Amino acid sequence: MIEVIGLTKYYGRFAAVKDVNFQVKAGEIVGFLGPNGAGKTTTMRILTCFTPASSGSVRVSGIDIAHDSMAVRRKIGYLPENVPLYNWMRVRGYLEFVTRAKGVPSSNRNQEIERVSKVVGIEDVQGKMIRWLSKGYRQRLGLAQALIGDPEIIILDEPTIGLDPRQIKEIRNLIKSFALNKTVILSSHILPEVSQICSRVIIINKGSIVAEDSPENLISGSGRTSRIQVSLRAPEHEATNLVQILRGVSSVKVLAPLQDGCSTLSVEAEKNLDVRPILARAIVEKEWELLELRSIDVSLEDVFLDLITEETIESRAEDNTTMGKEVA
Repeated sequence: MIEVIGLTKYYGRFAAVKDVNFQVKAGEIVGFLGPNGAGKTTTMRILTCFTPASSGSVRVSGIDIAHDSMAVRRKIGYLPENVPLYNWMRVRGYLEFVTRAKGVPSSNRNQEIERVSKVVGIEDVQGKMIRWLSKGYRQRLGLAQALIGDPEIIILDEPTIGLDPRQIKEIRNLIKSFALNKTVILSSHILPEVSQICSRVIIINKGSIVAEDSPENLISGSGRTSRIQVSLRAPEHEATNLVQILRGVSSVKVLAPLQDGCSTLSVEAEKNLDVRPILARAIVEKEWELLELRSIDVSLEDVFLDLITEETIESRAEDNTTMGKEVA
């Protein structure tokens, strides 16, 4: 459905995207993740024919975007991070404008507006001026314009920003339903949301792809240590000193300051070693009161932060090495 090969984009001498390669199959919902400035939005703008690439190629349903961008645009619905709305228009008038711009036949325009309005829940604001809409309704209207024309591919940049928890759940379920007959690329800073929606995740940092797999595989293959949270009634300093010398424990961090004689600690331990029995035994032998002892699962957010941190450290090391060679 989407094939990206050697995609590169320069702004002056700065490479915002560098030799990016990935594929998205029909019916997939793929999360496209990265920190601010990583190249996510630039890549999305290239895929949607909003910005030309400096080099490389992108094919959508077999069509090269450099050769027939109009054909590609007809296949894609795009919700950018900053929704392109005209404040001086009313909601209904704006949607009518979008149907005309996307070439929806005049006989089908009213039906199409009603369809997308119902899908995103904006039927009750059709007559309102866009300037008076709340942030949540503006976001819904932006999603509605992306869905007009029933495109095969939906590209969403932060689709739930500004929505309340109920609205987020509704949009999340809507995106999940797209997998039945659409292909979706989703960018979001809400990583638990990505884990729930996406079958595969692509992580980009400093313009390059640093990881690509299912959320489950990324988490299981992360190599992170296991993490335990323990709450006990004991002096904080003594508790920390005891725990950090136990077998298998690599680090200890105080999560909550001492309150009513209770300490809460986060314990990092060897990945394949369950240190809970060791912790419990040591605490009981000290005749301290054990209040809570539980494992904390590794999340996609943990893996994401690890990957980004590793890339930053490696980049700094390379810069220092290059600088040393130049000085020498």
